[in-house]
Amino acid sequence: LLGVGTNLKYYIEEGGDYNDVTPIRATFNSASIPSTNNCIFTTNGSNVVTVNYANYGGIDGDFVTISGATAVGGIPAGELNAEHQITYVDLDTFTFTVATAATSTVSGGGGTNITMAFQVNTGLDVYVTGNGWGAGTWPSYVNYTLTNPFTAAGIGVSTLTVTQASHGLTTGDYVYFVSIASDPCGINRLVLQKAFPVTVTSPSTYTISTVIGGNTYLTTSTAASGGTVVVSIPVAPVRGWGAAADVGIGQQLRLWTNDNFGEDLLIAPRGGEIYYWDATTGLSVRAVELSTLASGATVPGTAYTYKDFVPNKTNQILGSSIQRFAIAFGSNPYDPTNPTSTFDPLLVRWSDQENPFLWVPEATNQSGEYRLNIGSFIMCGRSTRQEILVWSDAALYSMQYLGPPYIWGFQLLQDNITIMSPNAAITVNNVTYWMGVDKFFVYSGRVETLPCALRQYIFQDINKDQAFQVFAGGNEGYNEVWWFYCSQGSNTIDKYVIYNYLERVWYYGSMNRTAWIDSSLRQFPIAAYPSAGTTSGRILYHEAAVDDVSGLAPIPIDAYIQSSDFDIGDGHNFGFVWRILPDLTFNGSDVNQPSVTMTLRPRQNSGTPYGTADNPRVTSAQNYSNRATYQVQEFDGQVYTRIRARQMSFRIESDGLGVAWQLGSPRIDIRPDGRR
Repeated sequence: LLGVGTNLKYYIEEGGDYNDVTPIRATFNSASIPSTNNCIFTTNGSNVVTVNYANYGGIDGDFVTISGATAVGGIPAGELNAEHQITYVDLDTFTFTVATAATSTVSGGGGTNITMAFQVNTGLDVYVTGNGWGAGTWPSYVNYTLTNPFTAAGIGVSTLTVTQASHGLTTGDYVYFVSIASDPCGINRLVLQKAFPVTVTSPSTYTISTVIGGNTYLTTSTAASGGTVVVSIPVAPVRGWGAAADVGIGQQLRLWTNDNFGEDLLIAPRGGEIYYWDATTGLSVRAVELSTLASGATVPGTAYTYKDFVPNKTNQILGSSIQRFAIAFGSNPYDPTNPTSTFDPLLVRWSDQENPFLWVPEATNQSGEYRLNIGSFIMCGRSTRQEILVWSDAALYSMQYLGPPYIWGFQLLQDNITIMSPNAAITVNNVTYWMGVDKFFVYSGRVETLPCALRQYIFQDINKDQAFQVFAGGNEGYNEVWWFYCSQGSNTIDKYVIYNYLERVWYYGSMNRTAWIDSSLRQFPIAAYPSAGTTSGRILYHEAAVDDVSGLAPIPIDAYIQSSDFDIGDGHNFGFVWRILPDLTFNGSDVNQPSVTMTLRPRQNSGTPYGTADNPRVTSAQNYSNRATYQVQEFDGQVYTRIRARQMSFRIESDGLGVAWQLGSPRIDIRPDGRR
């Protein structure tokens, strides 16, 4: 089985079928308070259905499954009783679209048997800067309570004005809206409870933009609103807490963590609850909150049950496959007097051994917790053969199982180091590689910098506002470690860099992928291809064919490799090339007479642009279509060329359908020429 998390849902793939196991956040029915009775509204001639239900807790783009409703306003019950993606209107109202237009206006219908099951809130597919615990330095701050501070200059605008007497801010400072009681000017209050840079308009007013990530939230009223609002402002306004920085939790970017617990699955959206999928229930059953599976018995000496003390939030869930623990990186600590204690982003908390539902430390079990002391938050944890590596945003720890009474021991391996994102580390052959914010690292028993010939190019090319999208993957068949990242100017993954740990060489290229896994249980590496336009996202098998099948029809892969410059005697003399002897095979091609282009690119002097290239073509005489075995290669044994330069580079490439090639050690006949 393959777990697949998107910014909207979580699926389990089996045999090419994707089974939606996204957990349910809340279910409301006729017995709920308030009741769901007759909560559906229609407008004559419109396909848009409106639902009025107080405090349903949704955001724009969430999914709800309705059942038990009767036909309303000419819209058949079958179209209402289905899964819908909602459009947020306000705290008590949402809409969705159906195929049939209403034939009458109905103000409240659907009967008394309506059930609405809301899936977990959706997330964004991009990182929104200006959010996250520990994003930069942490100045002292103070909370202010305001009443209806939000106004707007008009309806349909994406800027809110905040009125706060003597705020003391300057343009570019950040404020954090801790809580907002009601929707400001018609904009969902939940999307505004985060940090914003401000533009100061007067000593008592400033504005914020409601263009958040890829979403634009527009006002529907101009009146002073928001109810009781708590806003946090640094005492000495600086870019720091909540500021746009290279680190931070990044709650809006939906990053799932998932891991096996035996044949079952632990999953958690970063910054959200922990969920559990039981394989014995089948692929038609959704994952459920881990706490619902815990014991309902009262914990001795407390007023609460074991269910109450399951972590209510985490940044990562990991299943220790050998020792059989469920481990939460970032959690609320165990407090027998308060099961909803404050979330601690540096806390490592684990369940009892062999029991992922028991999180109360007792003399009869092995559950417990440990707080790291360096950093602002835990970035991620990764299992290796002998230990679990745990990164904070400033240090690397080793977590090793000791057994009772200490259970887990923690050792600081290195401080003053960085990691780019929660998914930027990978372990291959018991060696761990990861991307830092300005260089690469390797751990094989000690932490070392990984020399990288492409370091300057890569780290100047990365869009660090989207650092949390960076992820690592392995391609074991070719001894490679990959890192995918967003390049400058792009908010989606479009580039990669590869380290070949056998040959210790680096190479790079362009590719759109959002996740990668290479497992011995599957024949080929698997990658996620994002949605683009009308093309849906999909799972792709790499190394399985020779063409690009990410779109609706196969297209050629523009495959190439280019050398660095070479010369004769440090370029004192010009070199003259008159012949190339290719060392080339086309095994794996599935077309007749595949070919490549071999290019020599000359420079007259170091640092000058390449001049006119000479690019002879090499074509196989064999027909490879449907060929199962290959004869000794037949291709041009020598290729004549004519090029003169102090320095030159060699490039081989193909851009045809069905072409595969392997380059050996080509010979280039080059002789010294004059110096001018």
